[in-house]
Amino acid sequence: MNRTTQAAAWGLAAFLSVGVAIFSYRLLAPGMPFVSPDIAGNLFARPWLVLHAGGAATALLVGMFQFLPAVRRVATLHRWLGRTYATGCLVGGAAGLVMAFGTTAGPFAGLGFGLLAVCWIYATTQAWRFARAGRFDEHRRWMIRSFAMTFGAVTLRLYLPMGQALGMSFMEIYRLTAWISWIPNLVLVELWMRRRALLAGVASA
Repeated sequence: MNRTTQAAAWGLAAFLSVGVAIFSYRLLAPGMPFVSPDIAGNLFARPWLVLHAGGAATALLVGMFQFLPAVRRVATLHRWLGRTYATGCLVGGAAGLVMAFGTTAGPFAGLGFGLLAVCWIYATTQAWRFARAGRFDEHRRWMIRSFAMTFGAVTLRLYLPMGQALGMSFMEIYRLTAWISWIPNLVLVELWMRRRALLAGVASA
């Protein structure tokens, strides 16, 4: 992938991330007037939906910019954006885990969303731990994994209309997105990181 393609891919991902993040902040409105009945029906929607939406949207909003070399070169900016991102992930993940037990979409979706929350918290914690230890290669790899799950907020919103366009009901595609919104993201970044490591090994041989 050449630099132009990389820049275009980053630009598209950043546009979608910022757009979904800003759109998600609507869920913080008092009384949750913009929440669909299926989501508002979650047994733990109050107050956990506000915490989940606020944390996840904040992580999504700042996360993409952490991959810019210009941001990483400014240590203070990178560090504070990283703290903001990690806090958003941990708050959003913890609230998402609670909500997974109250979802109206059933146990299959609840398990998928719950596993996402656990993996998201774990990856973010690992990234933070390696950063504090000065092990920046591992930090970067775990941060990429973390953001792959953060980006699930985007892929979920892409799959929902796609599924409905294929004739599925909202609840049918919503149950699937509990799994397909984040597992393919993780697989893709894992393959990408392995390919980069392999190419680096060949280049240094």
